[in-house]
Amino acid sequence: MKKLLIFLISLLTMSVNAQNNNQKSYNMKSKTLIAYFSASGTTEKIAKKLAEVAGADLHEIKPEQRYSNADLNWHDKQSRSSVEMADKSSRPAITDKLSNMDDYQTIFVGFPIWWYTCPTIINTFFESYNFNGKTVFLFATSGGSTIDKAVKDLKASYPNINIKSGKLLNYASENELKTFCGK
Repeated sequence: MKKLLIFLISLLTMSVNAQNNNQKSYNMKSKTLIAYFSASGTTEKIAKKLAEVAGADLHEIKPEQRYSNADLNWHDKQSRSSVEMADKSSRPAITDKLSNMDDYQTIFVGFPIWWYTCPTIINTFFESYNFNGKTVFLFATSGGSTIDKAVKDLKASYPNINIKSGKLLNYASENELKTFCGK
């Protein structure tokens, strides 16, 4: 009877250890990503600070064709950004796609606010990867708009993506960034 009891305890211990090892390997694989699009460098600065504070990997969402100053002239209804934002089906091509998106559990997606929402290249990013089982937090920079409409628009467009919240981080301090990323 003692031998049977010792044997059962040993099996139980091995099972618990195996589960702990599986959890450890999963946690080691599960990383955080800061993905951002920045046309003028403002969002890039915040994204780099956020990645540093969060201890996260950094990925730039790069358009296949970079935006020139003329492309960004929102006063010109024929500028590239104006035309893209007027067409809700616009999906500017991106380069340097991530080959290891499966490694990330938590993803912060940053962008400038254009026409009160996110640039259409953010839709390209969301449609380029599988976000099942991932948690997404949005952040933005803006000269005068809030992030509220962008969050609402993205949640409506991608109801199957677990988009949690959004925050405008124009001049965020290190403490604000720590709070935002849960550090």
